[in-house]
Amino acid sequence: MSTNILETIDPRELGRELQAARKSRGMTQDEAAQMIAVTRTTITAIEKGERRIKASELIKLAQAYGRQISDFAHPSPGLSLANVRLRGPAHFTEHEHSELDRAIDDAREDVRNYLELEQLMVAPLTRKYPLEYPVAGIPASQAAETIAIQERNRLGLGDGPLQGLRDILEQEVGVRIFYLPLHPLTVSGLYFYAEPIGACIGINVLHPEERRLWSLAHDYGHFLIARHKPMVSLVDAEYQRVPEEERLVDAFAMCFTMPTSSIMRRVNGIKQFAGRITPTDLLVQAYSYGVSVEAFTRRVESLKLLPAGTWDRLLERGFTLREAQAKLEIAPAQGQDQRFSGRYQLLAVSAFVNGKIAEGQLARFLRVDRLEARQIVETLQQQIPESLDMVDAQLQETPTR
Repeated sequence: MSTNILETIDPRELGRELQAARKSRGMTQDEAAQMIAVTRTTITAIEKGERRIKASELIKLAQAYGRQISDFAHPSPGLSLANVRLRGPAHFTEHEHSELDRAIDDAREDVRNYLELEQLMVAPLTRKYPLEYPVAGIPASQAAETIAIQERNRLGLGDGPLQGLRDILEQEVGVRIFYLPLHPLTVSGLYFYAEPIGACIGINVLHPEERRLWSLAHDYGHFLIARHKPMVSLVDAEYQRVPEEERLVDAFAMCFTMPTSSIMRRVNGIKQFAGRITPTDLLVQAYSYGVSVEAFTRRVESLKLLPAGTWDRLLERGFTLREAQAKLEIAPAQGQDQRFSGRYQLLAVSAFVNGKIAEGQLARFLRVDRLEARQIVETLQQQIPESLDMVDAQLQETPTR
């Protein structure tokens, strides 16, 4: 590799790519410095773009980070991401903060990779963003109900249970969604917006499926009312006074996943038939909507279809979700565990099949080893043989801004 190539690359962008790769690998600056026999301050200068890296140094660091040299010699398209900030109180240890920083860096890398694949395949994701909903001066519960109804109508979702919300938001809205491990477990998701990639949501794949659905609806609520505010969502954050925006997006998640008209119709139907609502009914209906029994019960309480405090009394009487599921032979909700959406995977595999990326790059894009990358290619070709032929035609639309 000629040093002339390195001289044509913005050292600041290359430095950011090197820093992200190092953190993704879990290496410290001291460890990276040892790889190329320099001081830690030199690594700092390289990552800040204050000192150009030598070709021999880049080769060694690429090997240490498990990357191809071409990943850095031909860096990903430029992408300026705002800092993703924590929203809400949290008492994290230094180790937990470090893990969260690493997860955010990984998410940034996923975003850059997504944009690079789209540019390689000339297949931008079509945006169908609504205007931000005005909420100033409107009570949170009223605004949440209105936005939820309008969004369901806009997306043609009716008022029934949501099926495949992840795919709906990506394909019908243009929001990129990643399922990734987030530590500590109190983190449920993160949201950020940056051009040219647009809106992105990362959901904690370590949580149960019903929690993921709620987190996705919650973060989508942030997108609808405050698009350009990056944030990290927490599970059951202990606010002294819950901020208005958090109350609104929580109420939106409740109304969006469990529409008022649908819940009232179902619950009143059960009451008319059986005379009352039982814990079994709550469990079955919660499963149908893909939400937790607690969320469903509290939703029914909020609509005054059950006495206030019903959920708390169930807990006092020893109600245990998993035991109840076992008795009724209801398995916990199963969701998509893949880090990347089907569209992302198709883009990566199509780029490989069309010779635009090598097998090692495919494995990097999919965050798997080469053997698993080959298996993914074979699976997609066997299960959806026409997908790789159709992907170009399906995704060649001009994006709407």
